[in-house]
Amino acid sequence: MENLQQYISINPNIRFGKPCIKGTRIAVGDILQWLASGMSYEDILNDFPSLRQEHILAALSFAAYREQVSQIIAA
Repeated sequence: MENLQQYISINPNIRFGKPCIKGTRIAVGDILQWLASGMSYEDILNDFPSLRQEHILAALSFAAYREQVSQIIAA
């Protein structure tokens, strides 16, 4: 997904700086946990009407990008 900044914001005054869906207090991690617990896109969208499918895809893309760029530094 291109242009994640369109959907994701990081603000130290919202959710302690966790990446969130713009205009909400819903963190990327929240969406990932809901998906991991077995919720479907439809379940999430029904429970949180302020979200759209693009937000879920942006959260997944954000997490995939972070995983790709994270490194483990051996001590």
